[in-house]
Amino acid sequence: MATIIEGKKVAASIREEVKAEVAALRERGVRPKLAVVLVGEDPASVLYSRSIEKSCGVAGVEFELFALSEKSSGEEVIGLLSRLNEEDSIHGIMIELPLPPGMDKQKVLNAVSPLKDVDGVHPVNRGYILSNGAGLFPTTPQSCIEIMVRNGIEISGKHAVLVGRGETVGKPLIFMMLNQNATLTVCHTRTRDISHHTRQADILISAVGKAGMITADMVKPGAVVVDAGINSIEGGGICGDVDFANVEKVAGAISPVPGGVGSITTSLILKNVLKAIKLQQNEIKGGK
Repeated sequence: MATIIEGKKVAASIREEVKAEVAALRERGVRPKLAVVLVGEDPASVLYSRSIEKSCGVAGVEFELFALSEKSSGEEVIGLLSRLNEEDSIHGIMIELPLPPGMDKQKVLNAVSPLKDVDGVHPVNRGYILSNGAGLFPTTPQSCIEIMVRNGIEISGKHAVLVGRGETVGKPLIFMMLNQNATLTVCHTRTRDISHHTRQADILISAVGKAGMITADMVKPGAVVVDAGINSIEGGGICGDVDFANVEKVAGAISPVPGGVGSITTSLILKNVLKAIKLQQNEIKGGK
């Protein structure tokens, strides 16, 4: 049976690091603060905002929610973001997605200062992923890396197969894995005979969003399997892309859903707030 690589322990470890760094910043007179912009009342977004607020409270990061009506125009949202960009007391800005139908998502995301973009959605930060620079990176692909590194799983030199090329997880993760010195194969909807590729993986990562996509016969015995998929289960709850019960019998290590990659993302948003402060203060190169 595979070793279960849990995200909750990793998240707790990151939270402790954040807490210590926040305390040190407060001694210097810096009070880290995150602004979350919510347009409309999407239930999942409202829930996620509350989860982030709770994590901020535990770590000592100040939190402010800016809730706008779903009838707000793109110009109103961009106007708010411009004000938050200029506000020195706010160090990180996160926009809850999805935005209301008809709103130009990319235009809104581009309006966030790259130095405060804790979700890593601005094109400048996407560019830093390619160049392995000191930008702010999206938290779900970061979580895929952290859950392995902090569980002692070697990535460098390993053959990693990534299933999925989406904008949120797959594409950023391609370059983040290359930056970790993995040898990478990327599979997607147009890939012929995906199983042929996945069976060669030392590390198999799925970020497709299709329940049960990765079955036991697609996994090389002893491989590390990281499940970055989130799918709703009829009647409530979530599951990943991996047929966990059967793949667990073949893999050497496997991350569960829930309790795996998704458990780490909120902690990494707080970590990004602290990184944003360093970028804003020019303590590390990047951003400007």
